[in-house]
Amino acid sequence: MKLTRSDLWSLEEYASRRQAFRAEVIAHKKLRNIALGPHATLYFEDRLTMHYQIQEMLRVERIFEAAEIEEELDSYNPLIPDGSNWKATFMIEYGDAEERTVALANMGGIEQTVWVRVGESGEKVFAYTNEDMERTRDEKAAAVHFMRFELGEGDVASLKSGDPLFMGIEHGSLPGTYEVAADQRTALIADLA
Repeated sequence: MKLTRSDLWSLEEYASRRQAFRAEVIAHKKLRNIALGPHATLYFEDRLTMHYQIQEMLRVERIFEAAEIEEELDSYNPLIPDGSNWKATFMIEYGDAEERTVALANMGGIEQTVWVRVGESGEKVFAYTNEDMERTRDEKAAAVHFMRFELGEGDVASLKSGDPLFMGIEHGSLPGTYEVAADQRTALIADLA
């Protein structure tokens, strides 16, 4: 369910709620961040994470005009899953800036190789990536990508009946397959109708 202006708090009200809301969101996000090896993470978004993001943007930018609030809603609502999919921010993360620059130079197209799979023998579902913009140029990759994983009814039913969930990358620079922990799997299933 998309967010509307009536779901948001005024700047003044948010100031009084911010500390508790931030703690709630941080705890919520812990189960929604899936590491795909030491240098790549999928951060799965939902209504709560986007509510927080919008509130923070309104706060930082001191936005209180209705039209500007609608612009923020229009920017962030597309990142809320709509019952048959997951939406995630994929980040390639290196602590050292020079190491990151060198690594990204060899990762062109990596965003096209990120997948999820339900069950041991299910089919890989590759992400739809960066639908709003192009983020890879030539052989170099961007460090941040936006992804949508569209799941079929069979995959949703299998997940809800207890099948394991796997995620991975098929790119030569960061290949790997990872089983999603049970508590994280449960958190992600909540996004599915």
